[in-house]
Amino acid sequence: MRAPQPAFRASSPSDCRPGSWWPAREVLRINVKLVTYWIATAVIALETLVGGAADIAHGQTLLVTGTPVVDVVTSLGYPVYILTILGIWKLMGGATLLAPRLPRLKEWAYAGIIFELTGAAASLIARGHGAADVSTPLVLAVIAIASWALRPASRTLGSVLARPDTLARPRR
Repeated sequence: MRAPQPAFRASSPSDCRPGSWWPAREVLRINVKLVTYWIATAVIALETLVGGAADIAHGQTLLVTGTPVVDVVTSLGYPVYILTILGIWKLMGGATLLAPRLPRLKEWAYAGIIFELTGAAASLIARGHGAADVSTPLVLAVIAIASWALRPASRTLGSVLARPDTLARPRR
């Protein structure tokens, strides 16, 4: 048995006419939000996964070139073993961001990524590094916040702040 079909079926937003059932602007806004979310999430998850692998392998700061992560960490005053700890947590956090469901774990992963990136920026500032060095973790933190803020409802634990569209309307 087939599901009932709507009276008017638009195949694209250009097919919409005033008063049709397809809210073209809403669809476009949702799609832009969803695409932006996935771009931000892909960037931050990839950075976290690659960074975690580089930390565990004691590789370079850039995929195949750059300063070895051991030199960076020791210049900031941290012991080398912190790379293994951070690397494992980064791999788990990056994988969690890409995994379906697991909303509570995603909240923890986003928090951990923000702590790691802002901690890196604070460490760089404390050691007298310039704005060019400090800006990288801060830009990545902004991307992580964008990914968190743009999540679809299916990937959230629940709204911490009430959104205007979910507030109860007064009865008349």
